[in-house]
Amino acid sequence: MGQRSSLVLGLQQTFWIPAPRFTEKELGDLEGTVTIVTGGYTGIGLQLAHILYGANGTLYIAGRSREKAEMALSSLRHASPNSKGRVEFLQLDLADLSSIKPAVQEFLGKEERLDVLVNNAGVMWPPPGSVGAQGYEAQIATNVYGPFLLTHLLHPILARTASKKESGEVRVCWAGSIGIELAAPKGSVLFEEARDGSGERVKEGLDKMETYGMTKCANVILGVEGARRDAADGIVHVSFNPGNLYSELQRHASWLEFFALKAILYPTKFGAYTELFAGWSPEITSANNGCYVVPWGQIGTYNVGMERAMARKEDGGEGKAERLWEVCWRVTREFM
Repeated sequence: MGQRSSLVLGLQQTFWIPAPRFTEKELGDLEGTVTIVTGGYTGIGLQLAHILYGANGTLYIAGRSREKAEMALSSLRHASPNSKGRVEFLQLDLADLSSIKPAVQEFLGKEERLDVLVNNAGVMWPPPGSVGAQGYEAQIATNVYGPFLLTHLLHPILARTASKKESGEVRVCWAGSIGIELAAPKGSVLFEEARDGSGERVKEGLDKMETYGMTKCANVILGVEGARRDAADGIVHVSFNPGNLYSELQRHASWLEFFALKAILYPTKFGAYTELFAGWSPEITSANNGCYVVPWGQIGTYNVGMERAMARKEDGGEGKAERLWEVCWRVTREFM
């Protein structure tokens, strides 16, 4: 496997990380652009929001908690009082598929463009038995089905925006994780038949760490498949490992798990730089659509298992990208 083994890539993405090359200093004026960041009121998402709003961008922070969002909006306006952009809250719950279309309709009633969608929000290691509103395991619902539906519903406005901009500037960013290298089950994304006979779905019943790693594999795979499907519309899909960071993701970790993680966690600002690179760096173009960004903003590589999973069957791969897309479509179509 050489330099593309999971162990080697995991070490490279955890230690000896080069300094960020794309920060506030390299970011241009974002006046007139519109971005949606899911989970943008805490952690990495909030750090990214500060950078974007400070650069005069219009920003929608999407999430469940209006209270947390209002606090975030206040902090953004206080930190950048002279910004020419706007910040607004878009209420949705990625674990409740029925909440996503109304939020998108609200957004479309206010805006005529969308330059970047950052699928930043996620959940990791929730309490045993946690499920979303439709009964799917919480990590799968929040990290996979919800972002897929949101991205699908926003596709028309992304495509319209892309038709008026330079190639490669309209992007969908998908949050991966070091969990892809260290926690995912063999085979990356696993499937099972739904009990109600409705077809395949993402496999449930794994332990919490494997499930989390699997959902992050799914995010990257959806990014690659989205790049294939949306290339003709000028939409670039990018996935990223934000890095090992202090964030809200650890809120469900036990004290022992948190203590073990603490030795390899970095400040959230570094994760924001990874996301900034994924969404705005000129190094990403239509030519490398579907690429993977690693800490703290550099184009990385997939491990061989992921490459095999994502490659189409006619090319000698497992065809899981197309298969996962169809599973997500089937699960979410009644909410489209």
